[in-house]
Amino acid sequence: MEDRLREKLTILADAAKYDVSCASSGSNRKNDGKGIGDTGSGICHTYTEDGRCVSLLKILLTNYCIYDCAFCVSRVSNDIKRAAFTVEEVVALTMNFYRRNYIEGLFLSSGIFKNADYTMERMLRIVKKLRLEENFHGYIHLKTIPGASEEMVTEAGLYADRMSINLEMPTEAGLKLLAPDKSHAEVKRELGIIRAKSVQFEDERKLIKSVPRFVPAGQSTQMVVGATAETDRDVMHMANQYYKAFSLKRVYYSGYIPISHDNRMPIIGTPPPLIRENRLYQTDWLIRLYGFAVDEIFTEVYQNLDLDIDPKLSWALRNLHVFPVDINAADYQLILRVPGIGIRSAQKIVAARRFGKIRIHQLKKIGISYNKAQHFIRCLDTPVQFNEPDAQRLKRIILRTSQSKYANNQFQQLRLF
Repeated sequence: MEDRLREKLTILADAAKYDVSCASSGSNRKNDGKGIGDTGSGICHTYTEDGRCVSLLKILLTNYCIYDCAFCVSRVSNDIKRAAFTVEEVVALTMNFYRRNYIEGLFLSSGIFKNADYTMERMLRIVKKLRLEENFHGYIHLKTIPGASEEMVTEAGLYADRMSINLEMPTEAGLKLLAPDKSHAEVKRELGIIRAKSVQFEDERKLIKSVPRFVPAGQSTQMVVGATAETDRDVMHMANQYYKAFSLKRVYYSGYIPISHDNRMPIIGTPPPLIRENRLYQTDWLIRLYGFAVDEIFTEVYQNLDLDIDPKLSWALRNLHVFPVDINAADYQLILRVPGIGIRSAQKIVAARRFGKIRIHQLKKIGISYNKAQHFIRCLDTPVQFNEPDAQRLKRIILRTSQSKYANNQFQQLRLF
């Protein structure tokens, strides 16, 4: 690799690291044996929904940008080294890295230079060259450019596996404060285009088998959290609206990293705790997969998630009247709400009790987190407890048990050395 291309790769791969929305789950693009690469197998690592690790070449087409978003390292006012790939360079890099077994796909985003269509046209040329000229069947995640024409967005969807556009801030007010040149309306417009075209192509495929697939892995978006004053409740309400309106595969939550001295940004000495990201993702799963509503998890008083316990446990401690849950009689949805019981464990419990009453040792064998769940369930041989449960006392017990278990695991690991 020549020195100038290596320098570009260093600059533009580093600039791309702030975009976390690069999971590659959900695509079913197949190689017919005549092309190169295959989406089905599982230099950035991401994970599919079934846990497979997938390596992607994650780069920006350019870090030049006409916008001055206060939270972005590539903003026009930032004094950084700039670079831009040509269309041919991105294609060559992707193919060379793939042939060396370094990657399984491409994640391509970009700053905006000149205007949205000028940038989007170059990104479209890249994916078309990869698919049509290089016969590349690996995974491609393409970030769409806010304000790009409907025609280009639609055409790009025929070649990309997943497309996404960043919402940036959870609220319009926060976006106007930090990125006044952008708007949520542009994001909604492009998400709406992809959603409508996906439905159209899917309907046509029911009648005509030769209709091409359109964004088979769906679309996603990303929000920066911690740069403005939105609560976790605000963040999750916005995410839930976008899930429903645009059938998103994922919403990604990126903790604000202080990279600017702009006086619009919050005055903080250190980044927001990464655990906040984790709690938001856990809440996201509760809403998408566990049947929780946003207004069940949050209230007017409780608008931010606990950082020391997960959101399901937090909800349970605030709703002790729901418990204990009788494992041998409760329905599946109620069992799902027990802290320490996941989806697979709940399914196993429902299946197992058809053959008889479930006891404690069977629950442990199923694989639930019994140390946590035991305070919220009853089964055939659960000891009778006479004390009325107290939320703060239960929280202390669970935290103490978790810390003790962690310390014991650390000790056992040290003994191996």
